Amino acid sequence: MIRLDRMSFTYDGATRPTLRDVDLTIDEGELVLVAGRTGAGKSTLLNAFNGLVPHFTGGHLDGSVSVQGVTTQEKPPREFSHLVGVVGQDPLAGFVTDTVEEELAYGMEQLGVEPQVMRRRVEETLDLLGIADLRDRALRTLSGGQQQRVAIGSVLTMHPAVLVLDEPTSALDPTAAEDVLATLARLVHDLGTTVVLAEHRMERVIPFADRMLWVPGDGRVVDGTPAQVLAQLPAAPPIIELGRLLGWDPLPLSVRDARRAATSVRAELDASDSAVPRRDPGEGKVLLEARGVVVRYGQHVAVREVDLALHAGSVTALMGRNGSGKSSLLWALQGAGRRQAGTVLAGGVETAQVSRADARRAVGLVPQTASDLLYLESVDQECGAADDESGAEPGTCRTLLDRMAPGIDGTQHPRDLSEGQKLALVLAVQLTAAPPVMLLDEPTRGLDYGAKSAFVEIVQALAADGHTVAIATHDVEFVARVADRVIVMAEGEFVSDGPAVDVLGGSPAFAPQTAKVLGPRWLTVEQVREAVAPR
Repeated sequence: MIRLDRMSFTYDGATRPTLRDVDLTIDEGELVLVAGRTGAGKSTLLNAFNGLVPHFTGGHLDGSVSVQGVTTQEKPPREFSHLVGVVGQDPLAGFVTDTVEEELAYGMEQLGVEPQVMRRRVEETLDLLGIADLRDRALRTLSGGQQQRVAIGSVLTMHPAVLVLDEPTSALDPTAAEDVLATLARLVHDLGTTVVLAEHRMERVIPFADRMLWVPGDGRVVDGTPAQVLAQLPAAPPIIELGRLLGWDPLPLSVRDARRAATSVRAELDASDSAVPRRDPGEGKVLLEARGVVVRYGQHVAVREVDLALHAGSVTALMGRNGSGKSSLLWALQGAGRRQAGTVLAGGVETAQVSRADARRAVGLVPQTASDLLYLESVDQECGAADDESGAEPGTCRTLLDRMAPGIDGTQHPRDLSEGQKLALVLAVQLTAAPPVMLLDEPTRGLDYGAKSAFVEIVQALAADGHTVAIATHDVEFVARVADRVIVMAEGEFVSDGPAVDVLGGSPAFAPQTAKVLGPRWLTVEQVREAVAPR
């Protein structure tokens, strides 16, 4: 189906190839997981499958890439649209119409599909992805996760032989992510579709994957079964790390396998008096207080009379299904977003009644589309401006960036970075300012396990210094490690609010892998390591 023969690729101006001497064959009906650190070359590999690399990106390609026997050097990317469907990291950037239904039909119109067939496929896809109620919605009014499902659907309607997806579940809530992955698995098994997807949250995909490609960042592509590749990785999903800690062989690839291996350990931990540390998120001074916040978009109510207090020294996670109101609430709290009713006081000042600059000094916000905040010509300029504007020591921003995404060339244009590197840069810029209140919207999208661990330490350090951090995210493993308090939203309201161990531990949707294996008291592998250390 897909064949790479001694393929190497070097971007214009680069001193070394991003990919080097890659020999790879992907057969029909395989689901292949592509993983690797942020900026290692995963997106480059995916974009080579339909010729976007090098026809669109520029650069020099050696060797060959072929799909069903046709090489990408022979024809432009548009000639592969019926063979290879691609869903990028930024869904909004790929939309060409105004509404959901129009977007699902657009690709088929370009391929000349019969109207009756088009209508049937649109209805099937709306049902398949659970977005039938969104059919008439404007694309720009959707949440990030809803946009991601529409982007996947717009490719599925064309019935490509190969489906290539870059971080397809990064903006989806856990239940929606499982639904999308199950749909992809059905396409593989029932229709023989070849699916290749890059994903940092490997714990979601591993149970579905037939093969795994690891891109370490030195030009190589390591190929093998998930078990073979995961055994070589320095950082891996929680159940793999748990297996390593407890000496399980073979390492489990699913929660079911891990539970079977953990029977004796679970009984021992249940019988022990080891206590998982709990912190009261309401102990510190109130740094932000919201009362009766309402946000509406036309007739749609995104946030319904919400009250919220954020305390110094605490980390609060906002969770909930896509479209539940998390992002709208963060924007309303910061003062730059819509708010039809209610008050928000930060440091005793109403955030909507001060200048944008004063609001940013009181409440910092990193949005889902982090690259919107990048406007200078190089990484060094962005970091230098962040240091100057914040009055920080020179090099502060660059140090934060290197902790999350080391090795980025400071002369690179920010728009040329990978999505994960862009996010790391924006996080570094905002964290340099370190206002008393930090609001982060999906801050781990595009971050590998190493970068995420560094980010956990940065957030914990902010809280320890007396800041308060509120994070809207679907990343349950990240929340389990960093949050003191978890709030679950649904239809614009708070439906659950409490300590992380209480809200996450017993939830079938939001429980992290460690809790699913060992019980609701245990949210992270680190907690288990501390409990079993004396043994």
